[in-house]
Amino acid sequence: MEFFDYEAFEAAPLRRDPYDHVVVSGFVRAEALRAIAPDFPAIDDQGSHPIEALRYGPAFEAFWKEIQGDAFRRRFERKFGLDLTGHPLMATAREYVQEVDGAIHTDSKTKVVTILLYFNDAWPHEGGRLRILRSPSDLEDYADEVAPIAGTLLAFRRSERSFHGHRPHAGHRRMVQVHWVDPKRIQGNAQKRKSLRWRLKKLLRLG
Repeated sequence: MEFFDYEAFEAAPLRRDPYDHVVVSGFVRAEALRAIAPDFPAIDDQGSHPIEALRYGPAFEAFWKEIQGDAFRRRFERKFGLDLTGHPLMATAREYVQEVDGAIHTDSKTKVVTILLYFNDAWPHEGGRLRILRSPSDLEDYADEVAPIAGTLLAFRRSERSFHGHRPHAGHRRMVQVHWVDPKRIQGNAQKRKSLRWRLKKLLRLG
């Protein structure tokens, strides 16, 4: 099965206002969406969950395997002008959002490229539409607004100004989030956590 419309991805322009991002409607093909729907991980809360911690059916498994492949990575390397070789790939799945979700943020510094893939059949709501923002304080000053409609892709290069967020919404909003992360930052964070645990243990022994 062909999961992704790579021709549409290649044809989509890299938008630079206000930071590098690309939007592709129908990136996940319609036939793939129909196959994935019943095999999507069963999630009954509002959180995001690492894919490796979830159970899912064979169509979703094949979809996830495709994302982990070199061919998938190379297309995003070319689009963003990056070398992601050796960068770990992390992904989460989500089924619902709450009213408190969608606050403006840039994503963590460990992330290099973020990909959002949406799976809702339709989106008649005002809230829950992700906005590519020009500032950290104004949700109405946006360059792009992306409805979380089935098959849509939003990908962006994380930076100190990659502000994004959405108006409040509570309900079903099925998505997969994929990130290539900086291995040096991941290692540094792990070392910091180990160092903190060591200092705490030392303090407890001294006490």
